[in-house]
Amino acid sequence: MEEKNTWGLISLASVPLVMTLGNSMLIPVLPTIGKELELSSFMVSLLITVYSVVAIFCIPIAGYLSDHIGRKQVIIPSLIVAGIGGLIAGLAAWKMEEPYWVLIIGRLMQGIGAAGAAPIVMPFVGDLFKNKQQVSEGLGLIETANTFGKVLSPIFGAALAAMLWYMPFFAFPIFCLISIVLLLFLVQTPPLKTKPEPLPQFLSSIKKLFKREGRWLYAVFFIGGVCMYILFGVLFYLSTYLEETYNIHGVQKGVILAFPLMALCLASFATGRIIGQDQLKMKWMTVAGLSLLTVSIFVVSFNKDLYIMLTALFASGIGIGAALPCLDAFVTEGIPSEQRGSVSSYYNSMRFVGVAGGPPLFAIFMKGSHFWTFAGHALLVVLTIGIVFWGIRPQQAFKQTWQ
Repeated sequence: MEEKNTWGLISLASVPLVMTLGNSMLIPVLPTIGKELELSSFMVSLLITVYSVVAIFCIPIAGYLSDHIGRKQVIIPSLIVAGIGGLIAGLAAWKMEEPYWVLIIGRLMQGIGAAGAAPIVMPFVGDLFKNKQQVSEGLGLIETANTFGKVLSPIFGAALAAMLWYMPFFAFPIFCLISIVLLLFLVQTPPLKTKPEPLPQFLSSIKKLFKREGRWLYAVFFIGGVCMYILFGVLFYLSTYLEETYNIHGVQKGVILAFPLMALCLASFATGRIIGQDQLKMKWMTVAGLSLLTVSIFVVSFNKDLYIMLTALFASGIGIGAALPCLDAFVTEGIPSEQRGSVSSYYNSMRFVGVAGGPPLFAIFMKGSHFWTFAGHALLVVLTIGIVFWGIRPQQAFKQTWQ
């Protein structure tokens, strides 16, 4: 990798790291927020959900804009909006007696900012490098930064909340500022390769693209959504379970939550280096990762022992970490540069659907059977493996000339 692009890649990696910290830091703090504000598990889970729901609708807009006015011109203002949202939430929690709905507004702003920041990084990596191997390695690093943020989040969030429960909200604007500085000084935006299309013409070209390539694109979108749904749902379940069953709180709980996320982080980094340009390898790594995820969460359904649960969830982290960089590579390397931002934004929207659905749905499932909560989701992942075989056919994918 060229040196300037390497520094640019490192700076871009700070964006998903910051966005992940902004969301996942709250996972270990949610039970505390519920107690402080006297909220139900479902209501407190909405602090995660609203962030993701608003992002789902804003990501396609951000993707379109990034294809037409430039990646950096979208990412930096989005980081500013996200930072302001965190500041609003922190001030409300600090100064107001009943801050819940203002917290929701702050989280909505963070979600809008997240929509224009993290999802644009994937097509930006495709713009920075001409070689597919470098793109795959770069995407592996981006996914690693994303998952490394998830590793740090429970520990960092719990440590901040141990001082004051609303401190994680105040920390987020500082992270955003650091990322903005890195992007301003270390990332050089490649010039747009083609003249931006008018909106009607652009929509027509997107429609033709999905008509031609829709089978594997829809499959990748669905798989990405399921992976994030399982990840955030299980993290919410485990966070609540540790407090209610084992009375484990604070940094200790954060460290425990970090174990499956560390597995995800390491697997993402290794996968990005392994898959290279081999489309068939990407498919089978996805199948292997999802198979490991299936076995892991099925094992959890039979036993509530903490050590067995953590071992199985560590393995599930490896499984998700093996699948995600492959999905990223399929989307980024299989789409022409002038449409890359928009199509990858749809993919990221589906990932945010999973993030949004995980905590509230698992909050509902927790009231029922432990066995069916996990066995049912194991069946969902088996269905997802079937989607891989149905939709992802390497000899048919990547028909477009990669740019």
